[in-house]
Amino acid sequence: MNAAKRYEMFVRFRAANPKPVTELEYTTPFELLIAVLLSAQATDVGVNKATRKLYPVANTPQAMLDLGLDELTEYIRTIGLYKTKAKNVIATCQILVEKHGGVVPEDRESLEELPGVGRKTANVVLNTAFGQPTMAVDTHIFRVSNRTGLAPGKNVDIVEQKLLKFVPKEFLHDAHHWLILHGRYTCKARKPECWNCIQLDLCDYRSKTPAPASA
Repeated sequence: MNAAKRYEMFVRFRAANPKPVTELEYTTPFELLIAVLLSAQATDVGVNKATRKLYPVANTPQAMLDLGLDELTEYIRTIGLYKTKAKNVIATCQILVEKHGGVVPEDRESLEELPGVGRKTANVVLNTAFGQPTMAVDTHIFRVSNRTGLAPGKNVDIVEQKLLKFVPKEFLHDAHHWLILHGRYTCKARKPECWNCIQLDLCDYRSKTPAPASA
């Protein structure tokens, strides 16, 4: 995919969805951090169901510590890997209180020092909470980048670096959300809806799927 096609792709994304947002529900950087931490190998829908009950009870690092591991575990029991995630949340809150005054840091190094927070989670928080032009490459973005030819790469690190290089700067802040939503609802893993895709003529995918026969 050449530069002109990449530019046109994001022009179309912006026209279709001028202000894309994450589907995780949050009101503060801390709530977003915890939601993203909980979302690993889980759906945003499942995380939102849990945090709708959790956040009214505990939505600050200190409140989460006061809630305690056992109570927190009960609130997130419906989420995959909930035991490990509960321990990571408590440990993260302890560091936030002791080292950062209960405030979520705005730099990658500090974020990645938090238990359970890797590069992808840090990128989401930096982008969504603090407006930094980062690119959090999840399975959806990895698939879309490779399938369309936008930024092909053998692993998420390569795809991330290519996206940061290839996505025009004016679109970089929102590109992460557009690509996730595109992968989640249109460029699906098993049956991409090519017939319903606004990028159909720009995409390099050779095995484009035809529209399903009407019933």
